[in-house]
Amino acid sequence: MFQTVELPLWTLLLLCAFAAVTFASHFLFPSVRWFFRKRAERLVARLNTRLKEPIQPFKLAARKDTIMRLVHDPEVAQAIADHAAERDIPEQVAFEKAGRYAREIVPSFSARLYFGLATWAARWLSQGLYRVRVSGADRAASVIGPDVTTVFVMNHRSNMDYVLVTWLMAQQTSLAYAVGEWARRWPLRPLIRAMGGYFVRRRDLNPLYRKVLSRYVQIATRAGVTQAVFPEGRLSRDGALQPPKLGILSYILDGYDPAGRDVVFVPVALNYERVLEDRSLLADRLKPGAAQLSWIAVALYFLDHLRVRMTGRFARFGYAAVTYGRPLSLHDFLQEERPDPAAAVAEALMERIAEVLPVLPTPLVAEALIGGARDLPAIASHLELREAALKDTMHPVHHPNRPTAAIAETAIRLLESRGFVEFDGENVEVDDDAREILAFYARTLPLQRSSEKQNYA
Repeated sequence: MFQTVELPLWTLLLLCAFAAVTFASHFLFPSVRWFFRKRAERLVARLNTRLKEPIQPFKLAARKDTIMRLVHDPEVAQAIADHAAERDIPEQVAFEKAGRYAREIVPSFSARLYFGLATWAARWLSQGLYRVRVSGADRAASVIGPDVTTVFVMNHRSNMDYVLVTWLMAQQTSLAYAVGEWARRWPLRPLIRAMGGYFVRRRDLNPLYRKVLSRYVQIATRAGVTQAVFPEGRLSRDGALQPPKLGILSYILDGYDPAGRDVVFVPVALNYERVLEDRSLLADRLKPGAAQLSWIAVALYFLDHLRVRMTGRFARFGYAAVTYGRPLSLHDFLQEERPDPAAAVAEALMERIAEVLPVLPTPLVAEALIGGARDLPAIASHLELREAALKDTMHPVHHPNRPTAAIAETAIRLLESRGFVEFDGENVEVDDDAREILAFYARTLPLQRSSEKQNYA
């Protein structure tokens, strides 16, 4: 028993490695997880004391537990059986496919990442690129609370929408976004998942996938998870508001229980003096698929942006404006019989977004140029006319507290810096290739009544 045993060095090292792994898995890792879990629980407790809508336990549940809950949901189980019968495959194969869908969809929320790095980065990026203006925040604050599920419904102008609204709502609540396939690449995928975003496919939408996705949305909604939805489905290619796609909204309505928690939709209208993706969106509109950005192109743009900043030649891209519209209570809305409630809700929400679209100087100047204005007085006159016409509406008009001619000149200089126009201080010459992009920005404004239109030709 006490005899010496000789072993090769590689065997000893292998035994030590196995012992180390066993010790770590049984003693060290659980202790480390316990340590960080306790810190995370204390962080959430502190956050919940200042957030108007506390972080829901559903978001804090272990991801694997949510996945198991989802794939064993009775409705998903029925969908699995139907899928297996339809495809003539074993139910176990269909069950594994449902599990893959669930793992693809379910996020892994990190309060530390969301309210730490992500919120800081969103604020830094938003304020670094734009002069941010917010209107109607009291409308949103009046409905946010622990007794309702709040769903922010937004028009989709730019991928900056995610960043901007995340920062603005960080003092109130955390948002769960429905994110498209573009964000499934590394390193965005784990980052967005940790921020509570869940991925939505646009292709391969078989009934089993739809059922897994719809049940996740319905369970999260019943649990009170605050969500952010883009009913247009994708970025506007022409600048105008697009017809709504029912998608997520229909899932929410299908799972709504009138006797349970109310769902309150908050319309959010966004507008920018410069949309970061404007050229790409126009290219995609003229030739679908032509504007796919590569990571190399994004990296080169980022490096060039850093160079401009470091040389002190960077100027912000003008205003970014956010307006909260009139909230819509699903409980109250459904008191009236409608043949297609989901379509009616989507239409009502898009109307409420349209009625509070922010009005900014550069789109107004673009509208004047499209209308034929070619000198500073005519453009300034257009700005004054439009502002007077919008005075009694819910559309907020954002501009510096300066004379109208000075406001128009600043906006013209922004367009000139991008090569869209040439300006000599009095007259403006529009580049022939810039007409489409000027029309893009003009369409981001509220529709102009015929009595307000001017002919500058």
